[in-house]
Amino acid sequence: MPKIQRTNPDTVHAPAGYYSHLSRVKARELLHLAGQVSVDAEGNFVGEGDVKAQVRQIYDNMGRILESAGASFANVVQFTTYVVGRENVADFLEERTKIIEELFPDGDYPPSTLLIIDALYGPEALAEVTAVAAIP
Repeated sequence: MPKIQRTNPDTVHAPAGYYSHLSRVKARELLHLAGQVSVDAEGNFVGEGDVKAQVRQIYDNMGRILESAGASFANVVQFTTYVVGRENVADFLEERTKIIEELFPDGDYPPSTLLIIDALYGPEALAEVTAVAAIP
């Protein structure tokens, strides 16, 4: 594993959710994951109209991509999330919280940014997540 130190300096506010303010990383290589939407391995869209089902598929895709590079979610140093419409944020965060608690049971959460947007590539897509990971 690369050396990843996540911190929340006492000179700023406490995180408002399941993230840290800073990741300090010593690694040999960085992985930049493309934004993932809710499309399964066969190319089928999953969870039309259901942001909770979409977020599960998104994180499943990300796990498979990380695994293909010899990494896991423990290697993630940054998430960026796009959610379509403020009305989908609460359900997205509810499901994402469950996933993040499973993936990071020690509470050592990577920094994360959430943006609310008007649309993604297609009308059925309600969320997209990208990540940066580090490997030794």
